[in-house]
Amino acid sequence: MAEQEAFQGTYFEAVGRRKSSVARVRIFPDDSTNTFLINGKTPQEYFGIHALIITANAPLRKLKKLESFSVSVKTNGGGTTGQAEAIRLGISRALVKYDQETRLRLKKAGFLKRDPRAKERKKYGLRGARRAPQWSKR
Repeated sequence: MAEQEAFQGTYFEAVGRRKSSVARVRIFPDDSTNTFLINGKTPQEYFGIHALIITANAPLRKLKKLESFSVSVKTNGGGTTGQAEAIRLGISRALVKYDQETRLRLKKAGFLKRDPRAKERKKYGLRGARRAPQWSKR
C-alpha cells in the first residue's frame, strides 16, 4: 500500500526472468522522486552487494537516465544474482516500451537477451546432472 502512494501516474511495465527468478518491473518516467525500490526496499537494503546493484540498474546507467525514472520492482524466486539479472532484463524491456530508440543501444549491450542457462536436472543412475558414480575395477 505504501508503494501505491510513493509512485503515481503513468508507468511502463515489463517482466524479466533469469534461472528461477522473476522480476516484475515498473518504470515511472518524469518522476521527481527518482526512487528505486525492490520489494519495498532500497537496492542497498535488498542486495547489500554493490556489484548486484550495478547489475540491476545497468540499463539506466548505460542510457544515462538514472535520475530520469523511478523504478518499482517485485521479484521472487532464485538467488540474489539471478534476481539482479532478471531486474536488468525487466528494466531494459520497460525502457524499450517507453522509447523504441533505446532498443539498439540496449541490444548492443546485451541487456535485451534472456539468458536461457539454468540448472540441469539430476538424472537417475547418476550422482548429479552428469556426474557418474565412481568406477571400481574390483
